[in-house]
Amino acid sequence: EVQLVESGGGLVQAGGSLRLSCAANGFTVDAYGIAWFRQAPGKEREQVSCISSRVGIIYYSDAVKGRFTISSDNAKNTVYLQMNSVNAEDTAVYFCAAANGYYYCSEDAIPDEFDYWGQGTQVTVSS
Repeated sequence: EVQLVESGGGLVQAGGSLRLSCAANGFTVDAYGIAWFRQAPGKEREQVSCISSRVGIIYYSDAVKGRFTISSDNAKNTVYLQMNSVNAEDTAVYFCAAANGYYYCSEDAIPDEFDYWGQGTQVTVSS
């Protein structure tokens, strides 16, 4: 069974750090494009970062560039999102998603391009 499971969300103070994990079951993360999306109340789901090991691409949105780092641990079949210097605008439910094949991460990514989704993990930044 193909499954993505996010963890690591929670309450963090502004300026603090948090690391999200996306564990994959039923497929290997290095064969897929894996993206992190987030959705705040009343807003559309937006991509914040993406990694595609097959094609050697990493993408960050302007909103998180320089603060967030995406990485992949093939031995653990897990993708991480290290979030540093968080602020109130980072408050959202964070989802990881997987796109099959030679996926080219880009700023134009839309949710429909992704084949599998996790259940989401809540990140709340307090001021």
